[in-house]
Amino acid sequence: MTWQTDEINGRIARLERKIDLILEHLGIADQDNVPSVMSPRVRQLAAAGNKIGAIKVLREETNMGLKEAKDAVDALGY
Repeated sequence: MTWQTDEINGRIARLERKIDLILEHLGIADQDNVPSVMSPRVRQLAAAGNKIGAIKVLREETNMGLKEAKDAVDALGY
């Protein structure tokens, strides 16, 4: 069954690359950096233009690193 698992993993990897290329072509932001449940406070701060505050709150809430939190807030697109 290992060869079947390897084949499935290979297919999944190819599909993910294709989807990434399509998203890049369409100019759609990488949503992997946006936590699935971002607090309303972080969204509110980002929408108000206070990205530094949003990054700070996000880091406090999730223990994310600085770069990851910045990328996540930037991915919100505000």
